[in-house]
Amino acid sequence: MLHVTDHITIEDWELTEQFVRSSGPGGQNVNKVSTAVELRFEAERSPNLPAAVKTRLRKLAGRRWTKEGALVIQVEDTRSQARNREIARQRLAELVQKATEKPKRRIPTKPTLGSKRRRLDAKKQRGAVKATRGKIDPD
Repeated sequence: MLHVTDHITIEDWELTEQFVRSSGPGGQNVNKVSTAVELRFEAERSPNLPAAVKTRLRKLAGRRWTKEGALVIQVEDTRSQARNREIARQRLAELVQKATEKPKRRIPTKPTLGSKRRRLDAKKQRGAVKATRGKIDPD
């Protein structure tokens, strides 16, 4: 069981771990041992996540979200399989934690009259500088 918040916990049956061989340098260890972990969380079917959290989680996950509604996290940071497994679970918990936070509603504002005037004055000044450039008449 993975505790995310006081109200949200992820059960072990919702997680699927698959161990694969890591990429990159490492010599014989990389060729022999499957240390990289691929953690799969069936978020769409999870009864522990509210609908609003699921939609925010989908947006946060990006390419890690599958068509079936699963969240896939791949970790191959260390040579230890157990440590990679811990890191993957930690990243999942952090992602779900971020999804629980409700985004602050943006209040649209208008530019002040002074800022509009300053912008237009700057544009006129820049236009005047550009107008003085060009070919000089020999007359």
